[in-house]
Amino acid sequence: MVQSMTGFGQSGRSVCGCRLQVEMRSVNHRYSEISVRIPREWMRLEDKVKRIVQHSIKRGKVDVSVTVEKELGTAALAEIDWSLAESYRLAAEQLKERFALSDSLSLRDILALPGIVSFRDSGMESDHFTEPLLECVREAAAGMLEMRRAEGGHLAVEVAGRLDRLERLRRETAEWAPKAVEEYKLKLHQRLTGLLGESAGLLPDDPRLLTEAAVMADRSDIREELVRLESHIGQCRKLLATDEPAGRKLDFLNQEMNREVNTIGSKSGHLEIVGRVVEMKAELEKIREQAQNIE
Repeated sequence: MVQSMTGFGQSGRSVCGCRLQVEMRSVNHRYSEISVRIPREWMRLEDKVKRIVQHSIKRGKVDVSVTVEKELGTAALAEIDWSLAESYRLAAEQLKERFALSDSLSLRDILALPGIVSFRDSGMESDHFTEPLLECVREAAAGMLEMRRAEGGHLAVEVAGRLDRLERLRRETAEWAPKAVEEYKLKLHQRLTGLLGESAGLLPDDPRLLTEAAVMADRSDIREELVRLESHIGQCRKLLATDEPAGRKLDFLNQEMNREVNTIGSKSGHLEIVGRVVEMKAELEKIREQAQNIE
């Protein structure tokens, strides 16, 4: 099934008194590129997050945002630096002994010392966050993938319709090709008759006219281009039905079809064929634009 490169997914849950939120956005990109914004405390999980996303997509630029906020009513945890407290106590005793002081450290004095007590959000560094975080990433990736598939379905319908119109124009061009030679021969006869006069006795089946018409037919023969164009259209339809990434291949085939259509336009100057060449190029440009959005 064709996938778009545009999608969005999100997931969140409460863990250890914190609200964990994962958002994932993907946009068009020539290759696969994944960037992760994650709290510093969880940087060790960045590679695991990337691997989960890589399993879901083959092409596109994906931005993953991981945020965590303390929920209301959740108390922060107090941590005591016992080594620092012991150093302060020893320093106080040395000062007391050296200067013959009678004061002693009270609990209030110790709590006022810088660095003795620090606070952190509960659970931020807990291993209990690892699996919930990765599960949120999986859910967000699944949501993004679902959106990419839905958008890809719309793109496939759009491209298929363009291919149908392209095939119709190709058939009409093939029908006009032999008529163009006959019209050229008739116009050539009319021009030469007008220049030489009726007395010249130039007939429609004159060998000279037939030779010139044959040369023109050989130069303007577009059968090979039409056959290759038909083949390319068939390959594009097969790509739209596959589960493999089709964007690059579709873009390549579009370039090949453009080449065939340009050759048809340069070989034949017939008004009806030229008009259809213009229409085919317009359809191919629309297909090219859509191919840029397909994975």
